This record gives sequence, structure tokens and C-alpha cells, in this order.
Amino acid sequence: MRLEVALFDFDGTLVDTTELIHQSMRHAVREVLGRELPREVLLANVGQPLPRQMELLDPGRAAELLEVYREHNHTHHDDLIREFPGVEEALRRLTESGVRLAVVTSKRRVAVEMALRLFPWLGELVEHFVTMEDTSRHKPDPEPLLRALELLGARPGEAAYVGDSPFDVAAAKAAGIRSVAVGWGAFPEAALRAADPDHLVPGVPEAAELLLSLRRKKSLS
Repeated sequence: MRLEVALFDFDGTLVDTTELIHQSMRHAVREVLGRELPREVLLANVGQPLPRQMELLDPGRAAELLEVYREHNHTHHDDLIREFPGVEEALRRLTESGVRLAVVTSKRRVAVEMALRLFPWLGELVEHFVTMEDTSRHKPDPEPLLRALELLGARPGEAAYVGDSPFDVAAAKAAGIRSVAVGWGAFPEAALRAADPDHLVPGVPEAAELLLSLRRKKSLS
């Protein structure tokens, strides 16, 4: 089976939210816990739902951390979010080749909609958005990816999941989907290699060429 659908993570993959997330996380930890933590610690669990990230920082004050984080994040959203160069072109090339697209993210739907107001082409090209509210379990569990396949009417062997975190790779493996880790997001290459993805690509052009080559193949096996 050749590639029929491409599933994408959102933060750090389609949209550059890394600095927005970092600053919001640093602000919340400073205000609530009175601490300064290294960037790599603050970003270590990006890709999981925010409530889970806050529990990992401090289970007793997770609710406070989440509230302060979201207030800062929404206030500074439009100033700090960025478009990754080449992503729109890459998605257009995929859809023109017949690949159908969906997003699978641990973000809340309201946060995705905030980004779509800035980048309306995403809503034009992506058929379905599976967000935190759409499943009871979340990455690295495979449920969100399997939900996206259900919406697209596709099978795991016809799909690839593209993301910038080890949690994305783990979710793809658990779902039986080809995993494509990308090097332009929040995680260092060493962390991605340790997750053992099927493919690791450094940039957007390389990711697009890989997916298009999988589309041209008769089989992904």
C-alpha cells in the first residue's frame, strides 16, 4: 500500500510555537513555583497534553501552573507564534499529489483555532483536526492517530505520522503507522534518534520529498 494519508503534529511541526511555549512555561513556573528551570526541562514533555505537563512539573500545583500558563500563552500568542518557512508549499504539494491530510495534536481545539486565524491556509488544506478533546487517551497512546485514520477512512499501512517529539514517534509505532521525526521543532536530534523513528529528516523540503516518494511507491513495507 502506498502513502494515502499524512498525519501531522501541530506544535513544532506545522507551526513554530516553541518560543511561545517556552516563554509561557517559564512564566508559569516562575510565578507559581518561584523557580527558574532550564529550557530543556521546560520543553521536555511538549507533545503531551498541558495538564499532564504541569503534573510532571509539580502535581500539587498543576492547576495553578495551567491557569497561569494559559493566561500568558493567550495574551502573547499572536506576537510569538511563527510560520515555518516552506510548510504551506509542502502541504500544497502533498494535496496536489493526492495525499489527504489530518492534524493530530494534544492541544485544545480553541488553541488550534487561534492559530488557524493567523494561518488560514492550514484550515484549507487539512481535512481533520484531532485535538485533546476528541479522545480519552493522548500521545504517546495511539488512540488520537487511530481516530484520525477513522475520520479519513484509511488504514495504518497507508499512513505516515510526522512530528517533532519522541511522543509522536511512540504514538505512531503503537498505531502501526510509519513515523517521520522532524528536526526543526523543540527536540534535539539525539532525543529523536533515541525514539527510533522510521525516518528522521532535518528540514521541511526533505520531509516533503520523503512523503512524496512514499506516495509514489507501490508499498510502504
